[in-house]
Amino acid sequence: MSNMSDAGKDASSSASTCVSIAVLGASGDLAKKKTYPALFKLFEKSFLPKDVIIIGYARSAMTNESLRDQLRGYLKGKKEEVDAFLQLCIYVAGQYKLSPAEEGAPPKDFQVLANTIAEFEATFPGDCGKNRLFYLALPPVVYPPVCEGIKKCCMSPYGWSRVVVEKPFGKDLASSEDLNEQICGLFDEKQLYRIDHYLGKEIVQNLMVMRFANTFISPLWNRDNISNIQIIFKEPFGTEGRGGYFDQYGIIRDVIQNHLLQVMALVAMERPATLSPNDMRDEKLKVLKCISPLSTENTVLGQYTMGKNGQPGYLEDDTVPPGSKCPTFAMVVLYVQNERWDGVPFILKAGKALNEHKMEVRVQLKDVAGELFHSIDKPGVAGSTGYNVRNEFVMRVQPDPSIYMKMTVKEPGMQLGITQSELELQYNSKYGEIPIPDAYERLILDCLNGDQQHFVRRDELVEAWKIFTPILHYIDAGGITPEHYPYGSRGPALADKLRERVGHITSITAADITWDEDEERGPRGLKSP
Repeated sequence: MSNMSDAGKDASSSASTCVSIAVLGASGDLAKKKTYPALFKLFEKSFLPKDVIIIGYARSAMTNESLRDQLRGYLKGKKEEVDAFLQLCIYVAGQYKLSPAEEGAPPKDFQVLANTIAEFEATFPGDCGKNRLFYLALPPVVYPPVCEGIKKCCMSPYGWSRVVVEKPFGKDLASSEDLNEQICGLFDEKQLYRIDHYLGKEIVQNLMVMRFANTFISPLWNRDNISNIQIIFKEPFGTEGRGGYFDQYGIIRDVIQNHLLQVMALVAMERPATLSPNDMRDEKLKVLKCISPLSTENTVLGQYTMGKNGQPGYLEDDTVPPGSKCPTFAMVVLYVQNERWDGVPFILKAGKALNEHKMEVRVQLKDVAGELFHSIDKPGVAGSTGYNVRNEFVMRVQPDPSIYMKMTVKEPGMQLGITQSELELQYNSKYGEIPIPDAYERLILDCLNGDQQHFVRRDELVEAWKIFTPILHYIDAGGITPEHYPYGSRGPALADKLRERVGHITSITAADITWDEDEERGPRGLKSP
């Protein structure tokens, strides 16, 4: 796993190297809200190399000072630290695509970028390692010409050159492979860093440690003990003016095919031989190869409508095409057909405009065999018998990162009553004085250190698209009509029915509740995650 202290030394302590970081798409939201703030935090914590320059590149007509003015509001820290960081940031204006006149010749705008980097590098001795990182905070459609410009003009002759690309990486298997063919024809796999920021989140990275460093967990982690596994992503807001972009992809492409499937692979993978990046990714690849393409019977789609408090529905977003059937919610059930997981449903759920902000993994164990307490009254339900609740192991990524085990225990008192409680690790309480790094901070530092453990390899991407491409083509052709659900609700009712059909049983304890108490209730009167 990444070690921030050790990694910081690797990236910043060598006096014989300098690093040029080019942020392509510097004027866009991703760069301003994520890339630059992550770079600033690395600078603030002394994890950036001492000799570094950060060059913004975009089509907008800006100066160094106007770029710095735009960035300043997104950088949270002491004024002197912000000012010092911004002095490292400069700007080069240029196009992304080559003009017809530039075909076969070095593109002039990328040559300007290369000259700017070379001018910085010229201030260091000739034997100094001169490394270059190119972060593409851009839409995938311009990846090929930008990568061509980088390859023709900007590769370092005296050190490494690495390229970071963001998702979505294609819209299906064919488009993803077409993109890969173009980019991989310019760079080898060791130079490419396909970023999925969920792989940089603290709890997600803790999955490996939890699974393989605790003897009490390992024997339980199989089909003999686990009933089902949920991986849940919920946002309490809609597209809010970004519907035009979202409508091109939908919730499966935007969240499930990448973020949630990568988390699922970490949950289901076998123990790797070592912690080397390729050993880790080999095990994830094996999981993906064991998953059959998603079927329609294991898919529920939804689209949000106006909420009870007047929140606008998806089709009321002016940027959304009229009559769009793009899903803003999806629940899918996948099965890993191997010895460990055969028959265990993996329930992946993602949606916008829901009742809460949440991302978590919920591992629900099977019922206790020969239940001894079947005749005990259920808590709070007079005259009922049969205590039908299950143990759950929950890893909450957001909000309030935590890990907890739901256990059945005796209620305090003179009588024999049973209830559920939690054994809980809350990060904010346990590690309150230790700042948890943002996912982008961690992943950019991994790029600087050449650690690809938390980045997606091409063969992983191929297998992921094989799982989802058939159903996506069917959805795009209008084969499934999304069920409507109100803004601020839990989502479509059919999703609860699908989850129950594959064997999930809802049981709620206090640690599960991350929503307002007046929100609607789930099946059997219980609020459901």
